[in-house]
Amino acid sequence: MAELPAKSVDLIFADPPYNLQLAQALHRPEGGEVDAVNDAWDKFDSFASYDDFTRRWLAEAHRILKDDGTIWTIGSYHNIFRVGTALQDMGFWVLNDIVWRKANPMPNFKGTRFTNAHETLIWCAKSDTARYKFNYQAMKALNEELQMRSDWLLPICTGGERIKVDGIKAHPTQKPEALLYRVLLACTEPGDIVLDPFFGTGTTGAVAKLLGRHWIGIEREAKYVAVAERRIAELLPLSGGDMAVTQSKRAAPRVAFGALVETGLIRPGAMLTDARRRHRARVRPDGSLEMGETAGSIHQCGAAAQNAPSCNGWTFWLVEEGMVPLETLREKYRASA
Repeated sequence: MAELPAKSVDLIFADPPYNLQLAQALHRPEGGEVDAVNDAWDKFDSFASYDDFTRRWLAEAHRILKDDGTIWTIGSYHNIFRVGTALQDMGFWVLNDIVWRKANPMPNFKGTRFTNAHETLIWCAKSDTARYKFNYQAMKALNEELQMRSDWLLPICTGGERIKVDGIKAHPTQKPEALLYRVLLACTEPGDIVLDPFFGTGTTGAVAKLLGRHWIGIEREAKYVAVAERRIAELLPLSGGDMAVTQSKRAAPRVAFGALVETGLIRPGAMLTDARRRHRARVRPDGSLEMGETAGSIHQCGAAAQNAPSCNGWTFWLVEEGMVPLETLREKYRASA
């Protein structure tokens, strides 16, 4: 980080070591060992040494971040409060704390505590007077014209998205692409420079490449670098999981069309059409549609196409390639969540 010019990056996403302080192996009720974080890069001698490490990289972060840029840091209860204190001490201005609520968290096998079902992200501007970027309308469109809240329900990495080497997880704390998709779409524009100082297996770089952002990744572990380089070069699509038994419409959880876009079930630029191929619309990165001079949600564009007061976009639109109904993809998303 010290080699980068001052005020040279638009956004920093930092997933630093959590300093989990694991003293012994964790086991499941049947005796199997939990694949927990016990790597050397997550171990610190004391809270003081962790705080020193945190302040050193945050000082460089503040130096290289543009005046209108923002920084996102993520952590668990083990470290996020210490990181938050350092952020404020460094002069960063907290804009939001975001709760990433995991749709499929690991249970507490010992039954001695509440299940840790979330992680916290802290979103900061460089100062209290900074004119930072926030794509409010894009976030609203991603959430079907409702304001995006500060609690995000997203699944952890499983199935095809979880990168493995010889059948073993390539990285113990790989973040889901959907999380980075939302962060980058909220605070950057195409062509912006995104820095991840703890690059791991390259989730930030993969999503940045997908969205047309430039990226810089810093990673000291050679085994993660190799995985990240291969992953970004290939840009593997996400897997939505297996189909599940269809639920009743009333019982099924609400799904925003933008969730399908940010998890990769539908890619930006995909063309939608109706069953009789009379109308066509292009999917935009924020989950809205573009249909000639008309832009809006899947429901608004469906209504405009039929010159009708309203429309259920889930049943009206199909993905042109393969003629896959949006309703089918919605059920696929529900099955994976």
